[in-house]
Amino acid sequence: MNIRTDILLRVYIAFGLIVCFAFAVIFKLCTVQFSQGKKWRAMADSLSTRYVNVEAVRGNIYSNDGSLLATSVPEYELRMDLLAGGIEKDDIFYEKVDSLAQKMSSYFGDKSARKYAQMFREARKDKERYFLVKRKVSHQQLTDIRRFPIFNLGRYKGGLISVQMNKRILPFRSLAARTIGYKNENVQPVGLEGAYSKYIDGESGKQLMQRIAGGVWQPIHRDVEIAPKDGADIISTIDINMQDIAQNALKKQLVKSKADHGCVILMEVETGEIRAIANYTLTKDSSYVEKFNYAIAGNQDPGSTFKVASYMALLEDKKVDTSTLVPTGYYQIPGHTIKDSHGSIGVVSVKRAFEESSNAAVAKLVNEAYKENQSKFTDHLYEWGLNEKLGLQIPGEASPVIKNPENRSWNKNMTLPQMAYGYEMQLTPLKMLSFYNAIANDGKYVAPIFVKEIRRLNNTIEQFKARVINDKICSDVTLKKMQEMLEGVVSEGTGRGIIYNPLYKVAGKTGTAQVADGNKGYRAKKQYQASFCGYFPADNPKYSLIVVINDPKNGYYGAQVAGPPFREIADKVFARDLSIPEPVQADKFAGNTIMPRSKAGHKQATERVYKALGVKALFANNASTNAIDTNNGVYVKDINYTEGTMPDVSGMGLKDALFALGNAGLRPIVKGSGKVVSQSLLPGVRVRKGYPVVLELN
Repeated sequence: MNIRTDILLRVYIAFGLIVCFAFAVIFKLCTVQFSQGKKWRAMADSLSTRYVNVEAVRGNIYSNDGSLLATSVPEYELRMDLLAGGIEKDDIFYEKVDSLAQKMSSYFGDKSARKYAQMFREARKDKERYFLVKRKVSHQQLTDIRRFPIFNLGRYKGGLISVQMNKRILPFRSLAARTIGYKNENVQPVGLEGAYSKYIDGESGKQLMQRIAGGVWQPIHRDVEIAPKDGADIISTIDINMQDIAQNALKKQLVKSKADHGCVILMEVETGEIRAIANYTLTKDSSYVEKFNYAIAGNQDPGSTFKVASYMALLEDKKVDTSTLVPTGYYQIPGHTIKDSHGSIGVVSVKRAFEESSNAAVAKLVNEAYKENQSKFTDHLYEWGLNEKLGLQIPGEASPVIKNPENRSWNKNMTLPQMAYGYEMQLTPLKMLSFYNAIANDGKYVAPIFVKEIRRLNNTIEQFKARVINDKICSDVTLKKMQEMLEGVVSEGTGRGIIYNPLYKVAGKTGTAQVADGNKGYRAKKQYQASFCGYFPADNPKYSLIVVINDPKNGYYGAQVAGPPFREIADKVFARDLSIPEPVQADKFAGNTIMPRSKAGHKQATERVYKALGVKALFANNASTNAIDTNNGVYVKDINYTEGTMPDVSGMGLKDALFALGNAGLRPIVKGSGKVVSQSLLPGVRVRKGYPVVLELN
């Protein structure tokens, strides 16, 4: 084979391969176009368009008194179609773009008018159809922006596109913030927002979106294809005013005692509705914030507040009576001596030992009563449900820890007497409060609730009532004795002088417990928990309340540390709740023929007072009067004012005396407060205008 033939052969082979490859490509194109065309067209459509979820407006959360605790407000992302119908022509766009830039610059103040104009011009040059202008724009701002040049050409002509997003806000900010909670993606739900998200969230809508250059998705239609369904509203049991009272009182005491953390819970006795709940933790910058819900998740030894359960068991089993005598001071058990921190008060009655919170007394009574059958004591605790969760409407409740003799950690010599005064167990503050609430509620033990109703479009779709845990925790006889003992703590015991209020009765128990420092035990670092748990008014209970303060640095006794905020909250709640009947004692005037004293003063005002009191009066006609008691009623003597003559202002209040002296043209000099008891010039004396007169008030 010569060289020419060899070259031609190679050319033919190369050309043939190219032709075969071309036919293969043509064959594949035909296959894709005709045989697999439907499949690939569908895939192309799915990559360029898709349905996206449109977030529904979340429902509101309201307080018990109708105040708005949490709501969603619209927040917008502003975009612009630079090729919209109203600005298709360059002359219209470029004529007004500088005015739009100037308006945007002066309204937001974040960029100069020049930069805004440059931004719009470049977007126009790039033929942007979904250009991002501004994020996080409020509804009011959007309303104003729609009146700006270009944007005011019409709904679609000006090219303004507003993408609505919902922002969750708390109108009262920190009030009940932890109870209201939040719901964020990839974060465990907290509070009412998390627990009732299936109601609050609503149902998402659908909108068809198209992918454009740059990977940006824009809606194909301005209106959504499937409209979202707004969420339902939650009516909580929180009273915003009581919540404010509770938070302020707690924070004030935490600051004063330099404590690490604390909580407060206010509960309505009959309904089990939580009216206020607050939790504060000390941060590194020495401020107190709500970081953890100690009220429902803070499991710790309750201390002396638990003695209520111990004495209830003793009374119910008739092991003791309130008059039974018991020694105080110390009680020796194998390996440990139980001491009273306040020292011995001698041999006293059970009632007195409870009022003075004697650890030694209750440890001795419980240990000797149940030593041979220790499970009988713990059976009472289990029967009352102290070992079970309350089944709250919000997440995060800690599981109670109540031992029994079958537990491996049970010590037959030490566990029972130490449980008697609130150690070797774990209970949350809300669990302890619920038990006290049962005593106030005549033995009916109910689980607390945080939500009372769910509404949609103002129509109730679901209601909640407290679940009854135990219809009767003990006999009426035992219950009555426990109520009297709890009242005695405030009037005669550890709460006297701090919790006691003469205007209404309070029943409750102080608590002081040493808290273990993690795995290091009780002796590593002495930390205390001060608490007071009770209810008021004791003769007709309306509210139960607990205050728990952990690791206070300035004192640690329950009455000293937890007592003041308890008293403050109880006083203010009692004062503002008009549904609580105030025990007013009417004055009795049996055999008294003397009318109540009355200040001299304005006639019409005096007339209104006597009329309101039902006292018959014989009124004169002058503007000022002096009331004089008679057998027929109250005769009102006229007082005449003459310029240049000293009037009689004795018996008057300061306001009326100044009025009388002013009319007489005199200059008063006042000493003291109250009503006038003496005047430097005698009535009727002639004096010149502006003459000084000294008035002495008692």
